[in-house]
Amino acid sequence: MPVLRRYCRNPSAMLGLVILLAVVVLALSADHLFPRNPLALAGRPLQWPFASPRFWLGTDNQGRDIAAQLFHGARISLLIGVVATSIAIALGILVGAVAGYYGGVVDEVLMRLTDAFQILPNFLLLLLLIAVFGSRLETVVIAIGVVSWPAPARLTRAEVLSLRHREFVEAGRLAGLRDLRLIFGEILPNALPPVIVYASVVMATAILLESALAFLNLSDPNVPSWGNLVGQGRAVLRSEWYVCALPGIAILLTVLGVSLTGQGLNDALNPRLDEQ
Repeated sequence: MPVLRRYCRNPSAMLGLVILLAVVVLALSADHLFPRNPLALAGRPLQWPFASPRFWLGTDNQGRDIAAQLFHGARISLLIGVVATSIAIALGILVGAVAGYYGGVVDEVLMRLTDAFQILPNFLLLLLLIAVFGSRLETVVIAIGVVSWPAPARLTRAEVLSLRHREFVEAGRLAGLRDLRLIFGEILPNALPPVIVYASVVMATAILLESALAFLNLSDPNVPSWGNLVGQGRAVLRSEWYVCALPGIAILLTVLGVSLTGQGLNDALNPRLDEQ
């Protein structure tokens, strides 16, 4: 397939894919390598990495195994990224498609609603939602999805605006197709590729937003997320810096992998780049 060949010829895209697959392997192997509760006390607090054969990456300031939290935390990060991105993309596609197809008053109302969500920075709006609805993991994931939909909505609207008067859409209208069939059956399949590529940006941002919440102790403390581990390590940052550094590196690599994979997919789906 031409798209697959173009993707494989991109070194940065392949690097991103390898990093992302490594995170998936961490998540899938967590129960096998660390069957116990990763938040359970495991040993003496603040043991340095490789100081004990039991704890590959040491223990945090509460005596919990850092390696276990990193492996299980990969699940949390991927769960947050995938679910929050799905919510944001679904909302964005729905709002953007309806606004772009109908135009006029409908477009004006929906775009002003989009502007209202973009008045405040995503993180401030997220803090407001967490303060109102609580910090359970399910609430955090939904809140991240809710604050992340405006950009996909604008992108979808722009694509629909460029397609709604094309010949195949006019042919569908003449054939008597209803609006919903035209939007979701004819226009959206042609408008989705750039939106799907942009999903990698939303996913990377979702992981960072949850990590920031956890760092501020505003995320669910009952899950072994990387952000929670970074937050726990703040108290011993000057002496036992590894408690913060190890999950921080995991977050960095995961976001880098998602971003490079998304950029590579964008390049692969845009054959015009080969002509430049």
